[in-house]
Amino acid sequence: MDFKIQAAQAGGLAALVSDALVLVVVGSALPSGVDKTLAGLLNDAVALGDFEFKPARCLLLHRPAGVKATRLVLVAAANGSAKAFKTAVAAALGALKPLGVKSLAVATVGGEALTAAHAEALVTACSDAVYIYRHTKPSAPADAKLASVALVAPKAQVVPLSRGLLQGQAVALGISVARECANRPGNHATPSHLASQARQLGKRYGFKVEVFDRKEIEKLGMGSFLAVAQGSEEPPRFIVMHYHGVRAPGEAKGRAPVVLVGKGITFDSGGISLKPGGEMDEMKFDMGGAASVIGTMCAIGELKPAVNVVALIPSCENMPSGRAVKPGDVVRSLSGQTIEILNTDAEGRLILCDALTYAERFQPAAVVDVATLTGACVVALGHHHSALFSNDEALAGDLMAASLSALDPAWRMPLDDEYDEALKSNFADMANIGGRAGGAVTAAKFLQRYAGKFAWAHLDIAGTAWKGGAAKGATGRPVALLTHFVLSRAAQDGR
Repeated sequence: MDFKIQAAQAGGLAALVSDALVLVVVGSALPSGVDKTLAGLLNDAVALGDFEFKPARCLLLHRPAGVKATRLVLVAAANGSAKAFKTAVAAALGALKPLGVKSLAVATVGGEALTAAHAEALVTACSDAVYIYRHTKPSAPADAKLASVALVAPKAQVVPLSRGLLQGQAVALGISVARECANRPGNHATPSHLASQARQLGKRYGFKVEVFDRKEIEKLGMGSFLAVAQGSEEPPRFIVMHYHGVRAPGEAKGRAPVVLVGKGITFDSGGISLKPGGEMDEMKFDMGGAASVIGTMCAIGELKPAVNVVALIPSCENMPSGRAVKPGDVVRSLSGQTIEILNTDAEGRLILCDALTYAERFQPAAVVDVATLTGACVVALGHHHSALFSNDEALAGDLMAASLSALDPAWRMPLDDEYDEALKSNFADMANIGGRAGGAVTAAKFLQRYAGKFAWAHLDIAGTAWKGGAAKGATGRPVALLTHFVLSRAAQDGR
């Protein structure tokens, strides 16, 4: 899809030629300064009750008199923010999606001047609207018809908005890569497939990529990770990606990297603690953390920020078999700490803890792990916010700021010491689960035991990585959040 900033024409918005013009109307009434033709159409629609100034309310008009665009979509936005703009554009795209629109122009009336954030929001909204999964579905529709999108703005805004388009295209590409990884069924998106995807990105962008097989993982001493993998015929993989965006003078290894850790359970049956059969198919999405890290590395490869990044992806299946780990088994993690596995369905933390210990060797500036970790997180926050836990206030602040700028919301959760009591074990240094109460927090407390040597944050994306029901599919979250976080780190290093 081709995106551009189009300078406003002397003839006004009604003179724009396109298959469709989306007019985002900001506020609760008709703003001043609107083209006479468009103002008349809008007033008529309001008078007839066909349009209201309510967020995301839209009206599609075919060949409206005096407008050169073939279709006109009037859509209301609550305010002039990038978030409200994206919501309005998404509603308009929903109305246009069944139609044969190839070229689209988007303009706003009312509100403040557009910013780079609006341009990025436009790209990600359009990319989301046209995404179609077809890898294992030959009957899927052909490629989306929408080929070009223009954001109409005053000439003085063209350059800054163009920067927003470029960033949006990189983020949108990363989101699409993450969705494609996560949407593939478990017999296609295996640990080996994730390793192949990482290698392809490495080849495309010049990353160094290492892939460790079972014997090499054993040699590293990742006993907790291997305990999860041992029940499956599918071989595990530990994937390490290195992006060198900057090298400090006189330092051979460059500045301390940001480390991103993604949970890569490519199918989660629950193991011996078997999950119920209903909706178990959605457990192919249990590698959403790994998919988002791979997608973020794609976006980083496009944008080339001046910051060093390492991505760690422990990947395997969690399956029941005669070799599978059992409730009550005790395993030794890479850190040397032992774990009593009370529930084999609490497996994500068992592979992440070894990856967190491995991250120590990079002497990282910060470590962020991303995982579809707990159903308790979905109960707590639903499907809008990802849960954020952190042992470092500055890191938590950076991630919260990134969630806001990326329109990829997160919510800070507690890590009080009192929650740690639930992980006590009579037979090991810790148990892998606490009780039902506060399950998302006790899972984070488990991981915190392996993150004492660096600034660390944990994103539980169990409620945001995919959608169920008729809209079933991966969302690609939190690629946008992670990309904005990495970019903010590059900006900080550059000061």
